[in-house]
Amino acid sequence: MIIKAYGAHAGNLPLEPLDITRRAPGAHDVRIDIAYCGVCHSDLHQVRAEWAGTIYPCVPGHEIVGRVSAVGAQVSRHRVGDLVGVGCIVESCQHCAECDDGLENYCNHMVGTYNAPTPDAPGHTLGGYSQQIVVHERYVLRVRHPEAQLAAVAPLLCAGITTYSPLRHWKVGPGHKIGVVGIGGLGHMGIKIAHAMGAHVVAFTTSESKRAAAKALGAHEVVVSRNADEMAAHAQSLDFILNTVAAPHDLDAFFALLKRDGTMTLVGAPASPHPAPAVFNLIMKRRSLAGSMIGGIPETQEMLDFCAEHDIVADIEMIRADQINTAYDRMLKGDVKYRFVIDCASLAA
Repeated sequence: MIIKAYGAHAGNLPLEPLDITRRAPGAHDVRIDIAYCGVCHSDLHQVRAEWAGTIYPCVPGHEIVGRVSAVGAQVSRHRVGDLVGVGCIVESCQHCAECDDGLENYCNHMVGTYNAPTPDAPGHTLGGYSQQIVVHERYVLRVRHPEAQLAAVAPLLCAGITTYSPLRHWKVGPGHKIGVVGIGGLGHMGIKIAHAMGAHVVAFTTSESKRAAAKALGAHEVVVSRNADEMAAHAQSLDFILNTVAAPHDLDAFFALLKRDGTMTLVGAPASPHPAPAVFNLIMKRRSLAGSMIGGIPETQEMLDFCAEHDIVADIEMIRADQINTAYDRMLKGDVKYRFVIDCASLAA
């Protein structure tokens, strides 16, 4: 089936309307009419070839929500008419230790929602800046939020699970004082989710103007990281830091805020490396530096259910598909609160 999409033919070219092909649903496939697709910073890095290996034409988008319009003969998990979502994964090997543990995100053969090899034309996956997508039922998530919130649910499929997974893995909860560095697409979700988990949340921002906004998101305290006195006041006080910043920056200032045995987990993915941290900041208090990448399918479903139960969605700005290039430029300037979401009905215009 030929459908409308938005993508780019090269890293130095703007995104433009494209016609792409989707396969007919196989026995275990679900076809989804896409209602909304979130715009992730990773989309920008990938489509502009700031990360290695971009394949063109590139159709980004891995924060997908919509309604099931067809199912294969052996599909048992979803029915026509269901509200569903698709995140960053559309296939994996399904038989390695990671897949057996429900951690498909760490499978060596994970297939990303876009820019990954596939038998389907044109030979690589094409993402959610499009009218439809066909995905194996294993990688399709149930959406339990009210339909009126559907657009604001879309960013949960990447920004939500990217922050939920490390908070869950490091057992953040009541009695913990944790830091969230950066108040953007990822950080604003980290604040909301950590607050709902019962932690005392300290938000870190470089901008004084974001202080009130961070409090409104659920932060108990807000620190302007450029203020040395404010930073010093939190020295050796945090159990865990979720660092969401997608630009290279000095990590040592934040290590000094961790207690003994504290961990800072990086989820932001900059286009170039962070400056190396000082070893003594780690060894003197047995601190850890870690990384985390989205989550597996079971954990992503758990996150969606948790967010539905706690009435958590992303703060979004809706755009038409033909506004995506302007949105990318604004995103680079931090001019969005906090996630752009494409109304995919605009693709038919």
